[in-house]
Amino acid sequence: MQNPTVRAPHPVNNSPRVAPKSPSEALKPVAPPGPPPKTRRRRRSPFVAMLSGLFTALLVLAGVVGAGLAVISSQSKAPGPLANDRVLIVPKESGLTEITELLQKEGLIEHPWAFRVSALVTGNWTKLKAGEYLFKARASQQDILDIIAEGKAVEHSVTVPEGLTSEQIISRLKDNDLLTGELIQTPREGTILPDTYKFQRGSTRQAIVDRMTRDQRRILNEVWARRPADLPIKTPQELVVLASIVEKETGRADERPRVAGVFINRLNRKMKLQSDPTIVYGLVGGKGTLGRSIQRNEITQATPYNTYVIDGLPPGPIANPGRAAMEAVVNHSRTKDLYFVADGSGGHAFAETLEQHNRNVARWRQVEGNRRDPGRSPADAGIDKVEPPAGPDNRTEAPGAPAAQAGDSTQRTRAFDASEGTTRDPLKNRSFDLNSPKAVPALRP
Repeated sequence: MQNPTVRAPHPVNNSPRVAPKSPSEALKPVAPPGPPPKTRRRRRSPFVAMLSGLFTALLVLAGVVGAGLAVISSQSKAPGPLANDRVLIVPKESGLTEITELLQKEGLIEHPWAFRVSALVTGNWTKLKAGEYLFKARASQQDILDIIAEGKAVEHSVTVPEGLTSEQIISRLKDNDLLTGELIQTPREGTILPDTYKFQRGSTRQAIVDRMTRDQRRILNEVWARRPADLPIKTPQELVVLASIVEKETGRADERPRVAGVFINRLNRKMKLQSDPTIVYGLVGGKGTLGRSIQRNEITQATPYNTYVIDGLPPGPIANPGRAAMEAVVNHSRTKDLYFVADGSGGHAFAETLEQHNRNVARWRQVEGNRRDPGRSPADAGIDKVEPPAGPDNRTEAPGAPAAQAGDSTQRTRAFDASEGTTRDPLKNRSFDLNSPKAVPALRP
């Protein structure tokens, strides 16, 4: 039996049937589609066009400027042509142009245009200051510009040693060619603080003096505030007076408190101070030096400052003491010393009694005699110290040099070397030469 043939179903075409066109319709031409509607172009505003061009130009200019600044910055920071350290003075009222020309002329910069642009860009051109400047070797243009703009001028110094009078200090300032201007007046004795003061070329002398006096008041107030209750000094002025005497008697820091203690002890005992430097000041005042030795008759010559004649402190300072001398007075050594004499080594030998003092004097005489003439006996050794007249018992009560003995014809009357500030002074315009006993202004009996 044959299986019936199964035929696959025909695909169903669901699309609508389109009637076939007639030959006449197929040959009929078809009209092409019309062109798209024209789009209306907006006209560009001239203002927008200008802004666009300007923006483009600015971008180009910024690029050029940036590149230029980069070049200038590189040149400004590069090491300069200066081979060695150099000091240069920029005159007053110099502007950017004058300073640039000066720097180029003196060989400090190679690219003046770069220096000017750098000064303008940084704003330093309005800050340039006249003055004396130190430029290091190979300093860059930027370093040079910063130094001048910040006014980092060279600092000089003037040193005022302890123990000079105000007149001597003013003379030093007048002789300093780096300072300018006149001084209104010489400050009162004791109102200047000895120290080293920094200043720039062209600073005024009056400005330096004002600083000295201002510092002295400040230091004096600080020291006075720390004084002990039993100090026989009643005012800051008296402190300066005694400190000035201490200053002239010794320049050794380790001796100042002990020397001050001798004077304090003598004030407490109502004893005359009998200090040689007060003789000199009483005779010459602010000049500070006799230029020669003290004569015997000058020891008892009455002056307001001669502490061989007056009781207590003189009416004013005999010099300008330093801080150390003022500190020594308020922090004086608590000893019973009443005497001291040069020991031949630049210092002093101290004693509580006249007997001890005389032994110290004898030793000092021997040292001095041997120094002058090694073959000379101690009995024949003269002294270059003040020899005031002996008292009723052939001795006096002063704290310093030897007590004069009646009938001692070998004593020399040249006194200590009072040539301070003269050509004979090995420390001209400073203080007494403390390395030589004959130049030490020790207290005298």
